Amino acid sequence: MRKLFLIILFTSVFVGCKNEEPKKENLNAPKAIPAEFADSKYEVIGKKSLMDLEKGDINSWVSAFSDDAVYKWNNGDSLVGKVAIVKFWKDRRANVIETITFKNAIWLPINVKEPQSVEKPGIWLLGWYEVIVKYKKGKTMKQWIHTDYHFDANDKVDRVIQYIDRAVVNDALSK
Repeated sequence: MRKLFLIILFTSVFVGCKNEEPKKENLNAPKAIPAEFADSKYEVIGKKSLMDLEKGDINSWVSAFSDDAVYKWNNGDSLVGKVAIVKFWKDRRANVIETITFKNAIWLPINVKEPQSVEKPGIWLLGWYEVIVKYKKGKTMKQWIHTDYHFDANDKVDRVIQYIDRAVVNDALSK
C-alpha cells in the first residue's frame, strides 16, 4: 500500500510540475480589422450637403437625414429629430447667416466594424473644412470645422457630431 501511495504521489507531483511553454501568438494569423475605408459615395453625399447649405437649400440638405437624426455639437448642445434640425437651420439661414462658404474640404468615409470607444459601428463620414460665414449683423467668422456623419442601414444620416469653436461664432454675432 505504501508503494502504491508513493507511486501515486510521485506521479501527481511529476505531472503537476510539468512546465508547459506559454502559447505564442501567431503574428501571421489574420486579425479582425476594426475599421476600413467605406464607399466613396458617402463623400459625394458630404460634398452635396455643403453645397446645399451654401445655397441655403435646407430642404435638399436635410433630405440626406433620417427622421430620427440627432445633430450634436462638441459643447453638448443637440437637436433631436429631422423636424427640429430643419427648424433650427431654416431659422439660422433666414435670420442669422447672410452667406456661408465652405473651402478646402477633406473627406474620409470609413466603416467602423469594432468600435474603439463610444462610437457606433457602421459607416461614418469624417469631414474637415474651412468655413467662412458672413452674418446679417455685418461681421464675418472664419474657422476650420470638423464634422462626423453616421449613416443608418438606409444610407441616411442618423447622427451628426460637429466640432466647432463657439467663441469665434459668439464674437462674430456680438454687436
